[in-house]
Amino acid sequence: MDSSQDMSYKAGQAQGQAQEKGSQMMEKAGNAAQSAKESMQQAGEQMQAKAQGAVDAVKDATRINK
Repeated sequence: MDSSQDMSYKAGQAQGQAQEKGSQMMEKAGNAAQSAKESMQQAGEQMQAKAQGAVDAVKDATRINK
C-alpha cells in the first residue's frame, strides 16, 4: 500500500470512528431527554395527587363532601 492509499485508509477509519462517536452521543442525548421527560411526568403526577389530596382535605374539613 503506498502512502496515499494508507492516508486514505486512515482518513476513512477516522471518519467511521467519528460517525460512531457522534451516533453514540446522539443516543445518549436521546436517552437523557427521555429520562428527563419521564421524571417531569412523574413530578407532575405527584403534584397533581398532592393537590387533589389538599382539595379533599379542605372538603372534609368544611364538610362539603357530606
